[in-house]
Amino acid sequence: MLKGMSMADLLAGVALAGLLLPEAVAYSTIAGLPPQAGVVALFAGLCCYGLFGLSRFAVVSATSSSAAVVAVAAATAAGADSALRLVFATSLVLMTGVFFLVACFARVGSISDFIAKPVLRGFAFGLAVVIILKQLADVVGVHPAHGDVPRLVFALFDQMSTWNLAAGGVGLVALALLFLFARLPLVPGAILVVVGGIVAEHVWHLSSYGIGLVGPIDLRLQIPALPSLAYGDWLRAGELGAALALILYAESVGSIRTFAMKHGDRVAPNRDLLALGMANLVCGLFQGMPVGAGYSATAANEAGGATSRMAGVYAALTVLILVLTALPLIAMTPKPVLAAIVIHAVSHTLRPSVFRPYFLWHRDRLLIALAFAAVLVFGVLDGLLAAIAVSLLMLLRRLAASSVTVLGRLGDSHDFVSQAIYPAAQSAPGLIILRPDAALFFANADQVLTQARHVIEATDSACHAVVLSLEESPDLDGSTIEALGGFTSALRLAGKNLFLARLKPAARDALVRAALPGLDLAALIGLSVDDAVTAARQRASGGGEDLL
Repeated sequence: MLKGMSMADLLAGVALAGLLLPEAVAYSTIAGLPPQAGVVALFAGLCCYGLFGLSRFAVVSATSSSAAVVAVAAATAAGADSALRLVFATSLVLMTGVFFLVACFARVGSISDFIAKPVLRGFAFGLAVVIILKQLADVVGVHPAHGDVPRLVFALFDQMSTWNLAAGGVGLVALALLFLFARLPLVPGAILVVVGGIVAEHVWHLSSYGIGLVGPIDLRLQIPALPSLAYGDWLRAGELGAALALILYAESVGSIRTFAMKHGDRVAPNRDLLALGMANLVCGLFQGMPVGAGYSATAANEAGGATSRMAGVYAALTVLILVLTALPLIAMTPKPVLAAIVIHAVSHTLRPSVFRPYFLWHRDRLLIALAFAAVLVFGVLDGLLAAIAVSLLMLLRRLAASSVTVLGRLGDSHDFVSQAIYPAAQSAPGLIILRPDAALFFANADQVLTQARHVIEATDSACHAVVLSLEESPDLDGSTIEALGGFTSALRLAGKNLFLARLKPAARDALVRAALPGLDLAALIGLSVDDAVTAARQRASGGGEDLL
């Protein structure tokens, strides 16, 4: 059985290498980096994820999104200086790896959840449009000064008379062959198209028609070193590295979780953060591109029959053999062929159907449209930052809308439910029972507790106690504890006691250490609202039983 599984991984790895190597070289052209940057990223991604990752299908390599971000960021920071562009790109990759590792050690594997899915999908769709248009412009020889889509489209049509039609023809043929080979899962279409391009250059001398070639690929092993940059450039690299890490992780987690759910595999987000962090650090030290687990490569790995992470290791070994034996031939690959590989790779994200569910549900329609438009109008880099900003604004808006629910007992049961939803639920005599509808933390604690005070003031002044159910709050930060202290003091001045119900262990421990005046141990209840009501009545009648 083990032997059969190893053979399946070997075959999947060999097929995967045929897809990944041409894509690696192609993505380096998107990033504006030497071809070897993509190859280095491919080795680092496959090997590091094989060592540290968990998913048996995930393939970590350069992605189109990261390549596009690196291209714009490096061009903005370095202009036409190719050496400085490479140095800044290296620092960006290093900072991306650092943020992955910081997130890993902080155990925040859900960090990608800060980017809303509609924002991510709108960004990915817009990015695919930008990449395809830029590849078309490069093929036909149009090089606009600006990267936003409106001016790019204008430049394409304005310079139509100068298009290199021969290069466009080569690109169209290569693209048609790639879509044809995609219907045959076991056929390494990318490698075959690259081989065809090399043969065409040898037979028809395509370079004599103004068609560019990849050129020499220098894979000499370099001594790992940190790039020499000014302090301000490191800060800029850190800012963009954090944004790039969010996008890469969201993209990677989406791929990993999709195939894990499909096959019933376990997911370990913090372990994936470690693997991605190590891979990007190695890439940065050896002047490679940033890497993530792209969906298309991961899907190709699964379709090829991979059964373990060894498929990625076999793919790395196959790429090594190809590099050692065929590097001079790869240098003869026509650039329109690489452009076709890029266009084919990103075409799976260019599906208008991703917008349909949000319009059908009448939810987040404006959000996904804004994320898409931001990439087209502002460009890849500013579009990326705008997409993240929109996600954070959504989060803040949702938190700002946090409310307090008044609870009542449902019949003779021990259940306390919303009186707004269940009018038959009765208030407990002498008590007001409230429940914040979101977890309390520094951004909303004051607002929620202020709203609770308004509800209390609007009720019968005869109540002697308030029960606050904190079931939504797994822990309490310092700002929340301070807000609870002020809330307790205000209630005591009004002659009312506060009881906290359904406290999670971490939240209760924090309040025990805080020892807030007027909030003793008997008021910190980890059990149900019903138990807190019982404790409040015992306090009112002079009893003092500790229900903890």
